[in-house]
Amino acid sequence: MDQTQHSSSFNTLPASGPTPHILVVDDDREIRDLLARFLERHRFRVTAVRDAREARRAWPNGHFHLIVLDLMMPGESGLDFARWLRSQSDIPIVMLTAMGEETDRIIGLELGADDYMPKPFNPRELLARIRAVLRRAGEAVERKGAPSTKVIRFAGWSIDPGRRRLLNPDGVEVPLTGGAYDLLQALVERANRVLTRDMLLDLPRRRQAGPFDRAIDVAISRLRRKLEDDGRRAQLIKTVRGGGYVLAAVIEKD
Repeated sequence: MDQTQHSSSFNTLPASGPTPHILVVDDDREIRDLLARFLERHRFRVTAVRDAREARRAWPNGHFHLIVLDLMMPGESGLDFARWLRSQSDIPIVMLTAMGEETDRIIGLELGADDYMPKPFNPRELLARIRAVLRRAGEAVERKGAPSTKVIRFAGWSIDPGRRRLLNPDGVEVPLTGGAYDLLQALVERANRVLTRDMLLDLPRRRQAGPFDRAIDVAISRLRRKLEDDGRRAQLIKTVRGGGYVLAAVIEKD
């Protein structure tokens, strides 16, 4: 595959923007070649590499818009590479996992992956998910650029909907992925109301029901850690047995 390199930053594409550049990282040559041909036929630009080491070499000048990442690879695992990616960028990640790798899948979602596909997979379904993830990423960037609205405060914490930021009680910004921010905003906007898993799955950035039910629990656990809300004695985001989750806090708006 051609590994032409460009810029390292993640740029979300407008509808009329340049061809999206996808980085495919998979040690299976047949899968790499299949995805490269298939995605190129659907107007994507593709760089395909066989492992995390090659991906690291391609990353600095790749100007990628999304990464399709296999978790089970020789050498550095996909999970380790995803962890490194998240320290560098918020580029969307779609993971490829073998059947039965539920633990790795959950860890990947905790690291901030945007979606996953179990192997073997239908290339058309993967294409649909790639397009959906890119669309959601573009919508998130547009929301970040929207005019600022009122800051919402709860239990000493603050969220700024206009800039999509979370600030701790000391006024320091706490980094959140787009999906984590959307989940928090949904809880804050519906404070003291029980939100079921199905309701949370219906959020714009959440995934379809079914295999992603556990993803909501993972996302809540990650959000509690960001809010320093110990899971066993959670005071802010409480679990309602058989129901869902509720943000228990008084809400104030500036």
